[in-house]
Amino acid sequence: MSYTLNHLRTLESESIFIMREVAAQFQHPAILFSGGKDSILVTYLAKKAFYPAAIPFPLVHVDTGHNFKETIDFRDRLVKKLNAKLIIGSVQESIDTGRVAEEKGINASRIRLQTTTLLDTIEKNKFDACIGGARRDEEKARAKERFFSHRDEFGQWDPKNQRPEIWNLFNGRMHMGENFRIFPISNWTELDVWQYLAMEKIELPSLYFSHKRRVFNRDGVWLAESPFIPMKPSEEVKEEIVRFRTIGDITSTGATFSTASTLDDIIQEVATTRTTERGGRADDKRSETSMEDRKKVGYF
Repeated sequence: MSYTLNHLRTLESESIFIMREVAAQFQHPAILFSGGKDSILVTYLAKKAFYPAAIPFPLVHVDTGHNFKETIDFRDRLVKKLNAKLIIGSVQESIDTGRVAEEKGINASRIRLQTTTLLDTIEKNKFDACIGGARRDEEKARAKERFFSHRDEFGQWDPKNQRPEIWNLFNGRMHMGENFRIFPISNWTELDVWQYLAMEKIELPSLYFSHKRRVFNRDGVWLAESPFIPMKPSEEVKEEIVRFRTIGDITSTGATFSTASTLDDIIQEVATTRTTERGGRADDKRSETSMEDRKKVGYF
């Protein structure tokens, strides 16, 4: 237990140091907030980093319009509790103004449309650094990230042109129009996150805990029944006990069969599973390089 505690406090210290570096080096940073456990952790660490002052960064949520209701309800409660500033980038608004075209068909999703909305939100608010909750253990494209991840004037990420980070020295210098994505929990694992959330008794959306939900199977992924997802005639809705290991757009976030109803249960489950947390994300299955392709054009 003491080893785990020391390990988590070391990770916490590193993340807080990076948060303070962001405040020192950038003029207009923001926290990218999805309502998932990682962005909740980042927000909590930001609160710790600057306590007793308020969090000096606004929370930015790129809203697809196809979110779980539980996610939006939790987001609004947390913003009120922290007295934080919330900025919402609306994918629906991007569609309505002709900035993007909505996908059609049975597997239509708004995931890829988020990129334009995010870049427009960054430009509109002149953010020079956006703090996110990505971790290197999540996905192979994210394993290539630095703590300070440079983006060019078009919001694009070049994995071959990232800056070295030696001896905890972070280079945030940029030209006009460029920006950085900052990933303070890069070195955390999924298990680290859950253990820390349990240790600090941090509130989470109910979606993460087992509950009854109407779901159906599509291409090996169990999706929640939703008016946003047209169903095939062959697909059958069943009521099952499930939970979600990640929280994203309802059209692509897969459920996991689980009876884990407490943080201790989840920690035990994560410690023994052989499936990654993004293994149930339908958007990652569109191609082997799906995440990297999105990141190169400006995605989180």
